[in-house]
Parts: sequence; C-alpha cells; structure tokens
Amino acid sequence: MSLRNVGIVYRKELTEALRDRRTVISTILVPLLLFPVLSVGFGTLAVALVGKAEEEVPKVMLRGGADSPAIVDGLKKLDKIQIVPEAADWKDEIINKEIRAAVEIPIGFEADVAQQKAETVKIYDYDGDLKSDLAAKKVDKFIQQYRDKVVKDRLAAKNLPETMLTPFEVKQENVAPPEKVSGAAIGGIIGYMVILLCMTGAMYPAMDLTAGEKERGTMETILSSPISRTHLVLGKFSLILTAALGTAVLSVLSMGVSFNVLAHYTSKSEGGRAAAAGMLLQLGPKTVISVFLMAVPIAVLFSAVLMTIALFAKTYKEAQSYLTPMTFVVIIPAIAAMLPGVELTSKLALIPILGTSLLCKELVAGTYHWNLIAQIFTFNCVYAAVALFLAVKMFQRESVLFRS
Repeated sequence: MSLRNVGIVYRKELTEALRDRRTVISTILVPLLLFPVLSVGFGTLAVALVGKAEEEVPKVMLRGGADSPAIVDGLKKLDKIQIVPEAADWKDEIINKEIRAAVEIPIGFEADVAQQKAETVKIYDYDGDLKSDLAAKKVDKFIQQYRDKVVKDRLAAKNLPETMLTPFEVKQENVAPPEKVSGAAIGGIIGYMVILLCMTGAMYPAMDLTAGEKERGTMETILSSPISRTHLVLGKFSLILTAALGTAVLSVLSMGVSFNVLAHYTSKSEGGRAAAAGMLLQLGPKTVISVFLMAVPIAVLFSAVLMTIALFAKTYKEAQSYLTPMTFVVIIPAIAAMLPGVELTSKLALIPILGTSLLCKELVAGTYHWNLIAQIFTFNCVYAAVALFLAVKMFQRESVLFRS
C-alpha cells in the first residue's frame, strides 16, 4: 500500500472540504458553540428562573378553617405566601395558574386535635408546575411545624422529653467527592454528546465525498486517475475520520470550558451554589485524553459505515435520506446510557455505542475499570475494521459506484 497515494487523495479532499461551508459548520462551529449555549446559556437561564420562582409570593386558597383560628392565623401570617378567599372553581384556578395551591382545613380540626383524634389537612397543587410545587412545599412546611408544636405541647403537659418520639437519629452522609457525584449524575451526557457530534462531524464529508462526487460528475474523473481503488477509498476515509475526530476533540474541549464557566458563574450567587455543585465536572487532561481515545474507534466505525451507506446514493439529497435514520440508531443506545440503574457490564460492553457511552460516563466520574476499557476498545476496533473492510469492498463494485 502506498501512503503517498493515500496522502495525495487526502490532501485533495481536505482542500475541497475546507471550502465546503456545511462541512466547516458541522465539524468546527457546532461542537464549539453547542456546549456553551446548552450549558452556560440554558444553565444560567435555569438558575435565574428557579431563583425568580422561589422569590415569588404565591397565591394560596384557604378552604375551611372557620372553627380553627389558630392554624388559619398562622397561615395568614406567613410572609412567603398570600392567602386568598375560597372560591367554588378553585380547581380550575389552580389548573389555569391563577392560584398556585389550595389548602383544606377539615371541619372541627382544632377541636379534634385537642381530643387527639386523627385528622387530615389536604394540600392541592399542580403537579409538575415549579411555582405550584414551591407553594405547596411552603404550606407543607408550616403544617409540619404546627404538627410538631402540638406534639411538643402534649409531651410537655405530661412532663415527657421530646426524645421519646425520636430515641435516635438516622443521618446519611455522602463520602464521594463532588466531582464523582456530578459525574455519575450527568456524566452520561458527555458520552452522548461526544458520540452524537462525532457522527455528525463525519456525516457531511461522507455524503460529499461519495454521493456529492456522483452528483457533480467528478467520480468518473477521480476513478480514472492512476491510483488504486484501495488508496482512493483510504484517502477519502482519512478525511472523513479527520472530520469526526476533529469534532470529538473540539466538543470535549468545549465541554470542559463550558462547565467550568457555568460553575464559576453560578457559585457567585447564593441561590446558584447548589446548581453549581451539581454541574461541577472537572474535565482534566486525563479525562479528556481518556474520552478522546475511546472515541477514536467509534469515529472509525462511523466514518466507514457512513461512507459505505452514502456510496449507494446517486445524489446528495438521496444520501441524506439514507443517513438520517442513522441518527436514531445512534441516539437510542446513547440515551439508554443516561437512564438510571444502567451500569457498565461485560455484556453491555459488546454493544459499541452503548458500551462507549457508559464507559465515558465512568471516565468522567473518575472511575477506571481497566478490564472493561480494554474490552470495549478491542471490540470497537474490531467493529471499525470490519466496517472499513466493507467500505473498501463496496468501492470496488461498479454496480454500487455507478448505480442507475
């Protein structure tokens, strides 16, 4: 095999690719701008919206309570909610977000409590609505404090200590560092985005170097050159692989910068510190290099498969219709890696995209299972080699190159 001939084809295709606006956008601009927009932009917006919702004084409707002045007065004195009069259409008002919640005090509530009869205070809210959930939590917190006071008064009346109800405490403490906690929580996004962008970076060059050549009528010209088909396909494949790996590198670097900026920005405000702790991902050099190395065989696999599929198309538009379903083939196993309870095992390591995405999640969290790393890397290399072999074979078939 002549590396010189492969290099000639590679330089020729690279020059043309750099002139293609679609390739530049998908390979350089998308990975550089996507993560800052998603993490810093939407992250900052989410923190701001949550903070604004927490500062809002929600309207809460009080139902009943005419014979229970103590708890009613306590609710009305809360500065975190606004009590509004009862209305017949209170459910519709919650659904239409005119009020955020409603609290129902049963008839004879305080009298029954005094006689130690069990009663139930109901809190109605709009499940899933942030402001409604916050309003319900504020009311629930007051009701719990009122209940605790009743219990303490009963114990004091009988000269009993408060520890009778809680003879011991149970406390959970996290021993994992914040980087591992955040990595386990959202580390799956890293593998998902790297894999998806790696495929996106390879898609447009793959279509342009195969179906695009046919549509422009330049395929016959390049095939008539004194270069073997193997050298030709390897040169084209090298350009597609360069685009895929370039996208992977830029995406990982962009992620590292974006998460650090987001953590720095949110930590400045009191309300954003919790969000900053959850988004604290330390993508150090070791993590970046590890994720990149695991993405290499996946990039080879994508480049070979996309080039082979696009080779069957006669036009660029037809190639797009062939490769669009590939996005779903990639997204489904990549998303599965983010599901709770899905952990990396030897069986899941056999699935190329799923295994790599799960491994990236472990790497971001700082966990290195060397046996699984070797297994996944080896299998991905085998899959990539088979895909590249098929791509070379398809390029040698005239029925595929000049399909009518």
